[in-house]
Amino acid sequence: PQDTPQGAMFMLQCVIKKMSHICLIGGLIKADKKSQTGFTNVDFLLPSLCCTCGIPIPPNPANMCVACLRTQVDISEGIPKQVTVHFCKQCERYLQPPATWMQCALESRELLALCLKKLKSSMTKVRLIDAGFLWTEPHSKRIKMKLTIQKEVMNGAILQQVFVVEFVVQYQMCDDCHRVEAKDFWKAVVQVRQKTVHKKTFYYLEQLILKHKLHQNALNIKEIHEGIDFYYGSKQHAQKMVDFLQCTVPCRSKTSQRLISHDIHSNTYNYKSTFSVEIVPVCKDNVVCLSPRLAQSLGNMGQVCVCVRVTSTIHLIDPRTLQIAEVDGNTYWRNPFSSLCNPRQLEEFIVMDIDIIRDQKLGAGAGMRSNKHTLADVWVQKTSEMDTSQQYHCRTFLGHLLNIGDLVMGFDFANSNINDEFLNQMNPHHVPDVVLIKKSYDRSRRVKRRNWKLQEMARDREGMDTDDERQYQDFLEDLEEDEALRKNVNIYRDASKIPVESDTDDDGAPRISLMEMLEELSLNDATGGEGADMMTD
Repeated sequence: PQDTPQGAMFMLQCVIKKMSHICLIGGLIKADKKSQTGFTNVDFLLPSLCCTCGIPIPPNPANMCVACLRTQVDISEGIPKQVTVHFCKQCERYLQPPATWMQCALESRELLALCLKKLKSSMTKVRLIDAGFLWTEPHSKRIKMKLTIQKEVMNGAILQQVFVVEFVVQYQMCDDCHRVEAKDFWKAVVQVRQKTVHKKTFYYLEQLILKHKLHQNALNIKEIHEGIDFYYGSKQHAQKMVDFLQCTVPCRSKTSQRLISHDIHSNTYNYKSTFSVEIVPVCKDNVVCLSPRLAQSLGNMGQVCVCVRVTSTIHLIDPRTLQIAEVDGNTYWRNPFSSLCNPRQLEEFIVMDIDIIRDQKLGAGAGMRSNKHTLADVWVQKTSEMDTSQQYHCRTFLGHLLNIGDLVMGFDFANSNINDEFLNQMNPHHVPDVVLIKKSYDRSRRVKRRNWKLQEMARDREGMDTDDERQYQDFLEDLEEDEALRKNVNIYRDASKIPVESDTDDDGAPRISLMEMLEELSLNDATGGEGADMMTD
């Protein structure tokens, strides 16, 4: 009978013979081999029930379902769901406590690391599995981050949870921007000085600074008499500028600092540093007189020389022998020499006759000669003395440029009163009557057909009342005439000028080819105007 225990066991044995595994009343019945008594051992593995709600669940150490476990345990407890981050609108940097400001783009790895550091102290007892940004409106001043964490809870059970942390962006001015607004913005200043009348070296130095983008760290640039000042918010940026100047122009520097404040409790000092940089007082196209000792050390060249270029060294040429030499800053300060004339003292001459010197033998111990210039004997006459018969004979290095009837700029030694220590000690027979500097062209024509331009630094020019425009045009003409000088300068094509070519305008003046020009970046096409917003109604 089936209602007796023996009948029930018999029926169960019949079912086990057909199926090795069956499910009965929600439990798993496992049949083993027959025991010695002839009966089959049946194990009933019933599922676990949640101790709170009673639903069947897979066995786990907590003996609770996931829903009940989350109601009992919150592994994100103690982790703030809303955090504040500070942002400076002026420099667009985020504050990383205690006092570091970082440049981070939205949804970047740097910003993710910055936000996680805000939560690091509250996440010591959990394990971070994943972190990522959720999209928010860029102007909402909210940054949302989705975090996935794990933590071991009751009896060794590991619970994983996903939640969102909202970071509120608050505006706070950084220390650097605060000093700028308070007019006490600089901690270091670089004072660059050159005791000359012409600013050719400064114009060349300005282009080098623009090319290497060293002006970006400067808080303010102020132009004053005989120089320019660079203000920086840190001493390291000022030291970087000084190192750059020492590598690009012959100069010497001095450093001083002034104590502003001192905290006796933390033993911290606040200084303002001043770097004084003095550039050698020699510019391009200057006539100089070297000391006998320096001239002998440079290959027995003549004492009266012409400066053809100023880069990291002073490039000199002897107009009588074409010998060239370079004088660095250290050599100049050990054996200083001054300029005998400035561009304002140059006079205009007309070439009456010219004779090229083909072969000239140099003395023993002579230095290198220039291959770009040609030595020639020239007879010239001042354009202001055309009604007289007064002519001057000189030897020049411009034989490859001059022809009869050309105009040339030169310095008249014969009719000048020069007070120079080394020139007064020279033999009067070795002092030339005229030293020719460069060939003269029609400036108005050169300006008219110049289809290129240079960038300029934004600087304060208050109180400046000089002939800067004339000197700047001289520098532009030097760039056109000297190919080696403009290799270190970024020249941009001027789209606003349309050059007009004609046979009468071509007077042989050197020009810059289109291949040497760069195309200036313009955002007018993208925004509809300079600085305009890309917004439409």
